[in-house]
Amino acid sequence: MNWSSFVVTFVLVLGCAGLRTVASESEIKKVEEQDVILPCRHRFDHSVSGNLDIEWLLQDSEPGQKVVITYSGRTVYNNVSDKQKGRVSFAADYLTGDASIKITSLQSTDSGLYTCKVKNEGVYDLKSPINLIVLVKPSKPKCRIQGKLLQGNDIKLQCKSEKGTNPIQYRWEWVSDANGHQAKFPSSSHIDSSIPEVLMMKNLSQESTGLYRCIAFNEAGEDSCHIRVTIMQVKDSGVVAGAIIGVIVGLLLIFFIVWFMLQTKKKHKHEEVEIPNEIREDAEAPKVKLVNTHSSSGTGSTLSGSCSVKSIRNDSTYYQQPRTVTLSADEVRPHIAYAQVPAKEATSNQNGPSHANIKRMGAVPVMIPAQTRAFQTVLDNLPFPDSAMSK
Repeated sequence: MNWSSFVVTFVLVLGCAGLRTVASESEIKKVEEQDVILPCRHRFDHSVSGNLDIEWLLQDSEPGQKVVITYSGRTVYNNVSDKQKGRVSFAADYLTGDASIKITSLQSTDSGLYTCKVKNEGVYDLKSPINLIVLVKPSKPKCRIQGKLLQGNDIKLQCKSEKGTNPIQYRWEWVSDANGHQAKFPSSSHIDSSIPEVLMMKNLSQESTGLYRCIAFNEAGEDSCHIRVTIMQVKDSGVVAGAIIGVIVGLLLIFFIVWFMLQTKKKHKHEEVEIPNEIREDAEAPKVKLVNTHSSSGTGSTLSGSCSVKSIRNDSTYYQQPRTVTLSADEVRPHIAYAQVPAKEATSNQNGPSHANIKRMGAVPVMIPAQTRAFQTVLDNLPFPDSAMSK
């Protein structure tokens, strides 16, 4: 009685151990884009293969089973599923007892429960289902900073991977140098175990500056992103703002100076154009010359004289230098020289000879219009003889 109980217990233990072994072998994990072989061995050989039927079925997240590949009537049908079209085939000689299949370039949609059914002349050989799990490694995570990088502030470094097989885990590292060596986190840093993708940093200081790396990983693999933390002091922001304002003021000042110089130059140029056209009434009288035009026949007479006229002042003590006037005639007339009498003593000839008399004498007066009054004064002071005037 006791021995029989012992034998039964031993058999049950072995059976349970065998079931666990089968269960562990019925689950296969593969990474996306890899290839996998799902095993299926049956007890029928080629001698009875005339009526042999093989069928692989898939039970995925959608309801109902889907046909993956079949062999029936000596023909293989491996393009039954649109999602696995061209990627499924028999991996061995299915007619000799090995109906294993091969799936290439695994995708996440290939995950599910696969069942192999073999039938020959109405006799079934059912195999245990195989659970295929296609693992997808995390996509490249995105790192970002929440908060302002100012001294004394609190910030959060966040890291998130959009794709990948769960569970996706996260790990933060502080890179101490360019070689990528990991250093101990600053004392102000803290990671909450419930949200490992977030690194909290309080009361920022220069100790917190550096390069931080976030690693997202799962059974399939890992990927990472980097983010640099640079602390800006509050006074630095004021210096930057002051520098910007200074640059703007400097540019405005340069613009004003250039504009002022252009306006000044334009004004001076306008004055230079107008000044030569002006006649100054207080200008000094130029020297006047009386030129005699002597004819080739010798019948005319020449009156030549030179005088220097100075500015007449209102001073009563002004004295005019005596001058000499030479009257030239032709070969018959002698040269006569006259001495000029001061203007206040010449009372009898105040009006002076007219231009008609001068013309009859054979002299040609040359006058500068701007100094007509000065020239008239000189003529008034010249004593002409009565004979010349009458002639």
